[in-house]
Amino acid sequence: MGVEPVVEVLAEEWRAIVELGRLLDDNDWDLPTECPGWTVRDLVSHMVGTERSLLGEPAPPVEAEPPPHVHNEVGARNEAWVAARRSVPGHDVLDEFHAVTRRRLDALRSMPNERFDEIGPSPVGPVPYREFMRVRVMDCWVHEQDMRVATGRPGHASGDAASLSLERISSAMPYVVGKRAGAPDGASVRFELRGSWPRRMDVAVRQGRAGFDVASGTEPARSQPTVTLDMDAETFWRLGCGRVPGDAALAAGLVEVRGDTALGETVLRAMAFMI
Repeated sequence: MGVEPVVEVLAEEWRAIVELGRLLDDNDWDLPTECPGWTVRDLVSHMVGTERSLLGEPAPPVEAEPPPHVHNEVGARNEAWVAARRSVPGHDVLDEFHAVTRRRLDALRSMPNERFDEIGPSPVGPVPYREFMRVRVMDCWVHEQDMRVATGRPGHASGDAASLSLERISSAMPYVVGKRAGAPDGASVRFELRGSWPRRMDVAVRQGRAGFDVASGTEPARSQPTVTLDMDAETFWRLGCGRVPGDAALAAGLVEVRGDTALGETVLRAMAFMI
């Protein structure tokens, strides 16, 4: 019985977080991140809580009066794990993360392959457990990048974990263009990504439905898009994950809009599909 491939991608991601955390000093752990209300330490505490929950451990009590950045029940549960560690030194939280992810890897590597086919709950709805773990890769990779942005330590922008995460974020672009931005029938939006993950993605709206143009990816497009959004991969995931608003990205010169400026700006404002 071979190990499910996504498990080794999780191992890569968790190892990268530990290696990054070991570079941080005491002040780094208290730096604010682009996740509202959370410091670098809080991000690691959140990931600790998720993996301990998946091991079947009970969560701490939810705060009677959660802070303003908590908007729902899931957020309140996440905040409980974070609040319980706010007085714990960052390197101790990192040690806890290292320990719990090693336990999780042991559990995942011992699972039969059929377990990964089973449908169950996940943040994206009922999916096979394999897909849930792919969501875990993305969530952890994005939080690792949050830590890197906050501490000024770029890295781990390529490899299996980065590619899986950026592919998942990219897969939401038809939803962003068609549903959130409400692009009109016949419009097409090109996402031109540069840097560590160069890609060209064309999303077209036809008969009221948005989807990837068949010539998207590394191939040339069949026709000129209505608008092109040119940015690096970091700006792309920060926009998609709600870390930077579209208007702020434009004002900072992080995105170049070519073509239908009004449509391009509408899409940028709609890109935060995941918070």
